[in-house]
Amino acid sequence: MTTSLTPVDLGLPPEPVTARRKDPPAVHVRVRLDSQLRALLAHEAGTKSGVDPEDLHQMRVTIRRLRAAVNADGAGLGDVVSPLQVELKWLGNALGRVRDIDVQLDRLRAEAAGFDDEERAAVERLLGGLVAERKAARRRMLAALRTKRYTALLTSLAAATASAPQTTSDSADRVVDNAVVSVIYRPYRKLFKAVAAMGDDPVDEQLHALRIKGKRLRYAAELVGPAGKEPVKQLIKATKAFQEVLGEHQDAAVAEETIRRLLQGQDDAAVIFVAGRLVEREHARRLAYRSQWRDRWDAVAAFAAEFNRKTG
Repeated sequence: MTTSLTPVDLGLPPEPVTARRKDPPAVHVRVRLDSQLRALLAHEAGTKSGVDPEDLHQMRVTIRRLRAAVNADGAGLGDVVSPLQVELKWLGNALGRVRDIDVQLDRLRAEAAGFDDEERAAVERLLGGLVAERKAARRRMLAALRTKRYTALLTSLAAATASAPQTTSDSADRVVDNAVVSVIYRPYRKLFKAVAAMGDDPVDEQLHALRIKGKRLRYAAELVGPAGKEPVKQLIKATKAFQEVLGEHQDAAVAEETIRRLLQGQDDAAVIFVAGRLVEREHARRLAYRSQWRDRWDAVAAFAAEFNRKTG
């Protein structure tokens, strides 16, 4: 297995770069790129070894934060934005399947913790196919992390971090408060419009799409957090709660679907019985979280007037 690169290997300074609160968004974007690229490198070895699944989780989260930073208004990254987004999405997909299966295995095993020994053994037989899928997904993930494509992505991220902002005359004169709002405003409006278009009983796929938009808003808010004030901190908190409710809903929906898929062709009576118990629990949990998301959204939406005032 190849040795992981260090920040210095990629041309970054030995210590993380910093920004002042009054620095323009382009500077804060580069500070974010610097910190998240260092985080990506820090979790790479653990992701490869597989000793602690948290390394894979954090590496995947870091990729999402990098994508938010690259795509932020005022980043001044020029023509490298689209290629970086393509490559970060590729890397996220390479890691994503292993992480998704880990979540499902942990969830279903925890749900079965109160079952008796024979029932837990039946659950493990049910999960056998998922374990095999994880092994195959992990082989593909490790192969991706050994490619020149991955190394090239790290190099490109380091170059973007060290690049001089490509600014326009109007962005150079922008006041800090409005610049902060401009970074947040686009993902906020996309989320706001998506919620407004929702019917009374949205399907699971629509709620999952909301969750993704909520994550993008949260990461944008985190990006400007050091330059923002109390409303930004409260937005991060509210968006995290919104995202977590939708995340629990999605996990329950996926778990229910996964169990049903693993049951196909199954003729083991004990496995069918425990699968039924698990499906019942996940279905009830999905409905419970579905009933909470609008209340969480109301807390996020409370910031609309403030954003409209600053950008109107």
